[in-house]
Amino acid sequence: MNFKNTTTHYSTISIALHWLMFILIVTVFASIELRELFDKGTETRNAFKMWHFMLGLSVLALVVVRIVMRVLAGPIPAIQPTPAKWQDALAKLVHIALYVFMLAMPIAGWLILSMAGKPVPFFGIELPALASENKELGKSIKEIHETVGELGYYLIGFHAAAALFHHYILANNTFIRMLRPKK
Repeated sequence: MNFKNTTTHYSTISIALHWLMFILIVTVFASIELRELFDKGTETRNAFKMWHFMLGLSVLALVVVRIVMRVLAGPIPAIQPTPAKWQDALAKLVHIALYVFMLAMPIAGWLILSMAGKPVPFFGIELPALASENKELGKSIKEIHETVGELGYYLIGFHAAAALFHHYILANNTFIRMLRPKK
């Protein structure tokens, strides 16, 4: 596995982290949406919520690894042919928004559980509370968390649609850079 980006592709580690994060985020979204199929208080509903919490915290852990890799991997591969400046600026803005989303949402979830006075499960261990119990503030953060989560659907969808637009309409290498290079 290579750790460095090439002129045409992201590093193998960066590509793997990108797609692992995609799968993880889809699973986080799915687990919280699927819980709605089960009655409150049931074991299955609670299991979906627990998986939402644990996988959400996994997003936090992996995004930190991703940020470190982004720094260590070197310059990102250039888009060929070069897109318009406004497209480049918009892409940077969307990437910043995605990273903020991947950092803020798990931290907000952790705060929600902490302020509700509930345990914060993470694969067999209980993480410490980030704040003391404050149910009212926790409810406010939960409302923001849910709203931002819904907006996240659109942000991720826009990111994917833009990659496909660049690939199929503009015929540049934006999407291909995030795929494993052919040997």
